[in-house]
Amino acid sequence: MTIQKPFQLKRKLSAQSVDSFSGGPEHQCRGCSPLFGGLWFRNDEHPMSPHMGCPPRHFRMASMKTCYPWLQCPQVKAEVRKLKLIGQGAVKQVYLSEWRGQKVALSTLSSPEYLEDFLHGVTMLQTLQGPQVVQLVGWCPEEVLLVTEYHPLGSLLSLDATLAQERHRSRDTWQTRLRLALDYVSALSHLHASPAGCRVMCDSNSLEKTLSQFLLTADFRLVVNDLDALPEVDQSRGLLAKCGHRELTGDFVAPEQLWPFGGEEDDGGQPFSDELMPGYDHLSDVWKIPDVTRHLMGRVPGGDVAHFHLFQIHEECKRRDPRLRPSALDVLAVYRSVYANMGRDAAGSRDML
Repeated sequence: MTIQKPFQLKRKLSAQSVDSFSGGPEHQCRGCSPLFGGLWFRNDEHPMSPHMGCPPRHFRMASMKTCYPWLQCPQVKAEVRKLKLIGQGAVKQVYLSEWRGQKVALSTLSSPEYLEDFLHGVTMLQTLQGPQVVQLVGWCPEEVLLVTEYHPLGSLLSLDATLAQERHRSRDTWQTRLRLALDYVSALSHLHASPAGCRVMCDSNSLEKTLSQFLLTADFRLVVNDLDALPEVDQSRGLLAKCGHRELTGDFVAPEQLWPFGGEEDDGGQPFSDELMPGYDHLSDVWKIPDVTRHLMGRVPGGDVAHFHLFQIHEECKRRDPRLRPSALDVLAVYRSVYANMGRDAAGSRDML
């Protein structure tokens, strides 16, 4: 179904079938190339799928020797054992669980009101499997159950606390933190040119909400975990997004996400109206990159050097006119260059000692 107006749903957007994502010409983007099976990969990256060298619709967690097909309903119901509740939101509850000795995350529906959101998240997880996305282990549509790989370090919200622990303190370096920022931009680039079209990360209306969408892996890399709110945008089809039905405020969201007819009513201002609020596209995600990176870098030695080298691209990300901002892929290229150059400089400095 083609939607010709800003895309919304009960919470954020509606569910669609995975079969409806053809990855056709309308989904092509700058810096992307077609791959077999309707998948896409960026010219400067590894293919987006699958995980750990497995074929499509298979998984393999770190301690597994072989790939295994996604679990289906009979296996999920019979073999996945709940251990304890580890997270709860409007859409789902998440339980630390076990499957054949492997720790996994089992998600269940919190409320029937958000069934479409839950199903949309499953569809996105199936379609977007790749290094930037949490690994799908299986799911059961009959019972509305989802199984994904478990990452014990939790979300990015706990990054500073994790790096402050004695056993992880040696990792609290500009290299680790800048690589995390690079992973974040890489994830956005993946979503903006995905097999499911150009997707906007709607669960990112505050810094805290954005950080909660990503999990920290054991080797201190990032994967996107929450895909419940990823509306598709396509300017050529007049397809734009609105992230929720309420007015957004603050400096973290992009200018185009703010109510444009505000101010005092005496001066011609109008109260917020969801129907009159204009839609926007994926470049609203690019606006947020500098703020997320600033948080991720913290105050480690070398962080100021990284900020200096990223200053120009961050200035471009903060252009008020979204049409003048770089793409996430453009930002990713700069991040990679800065990371490589800083690494060479650090190696050269050590050689001189």
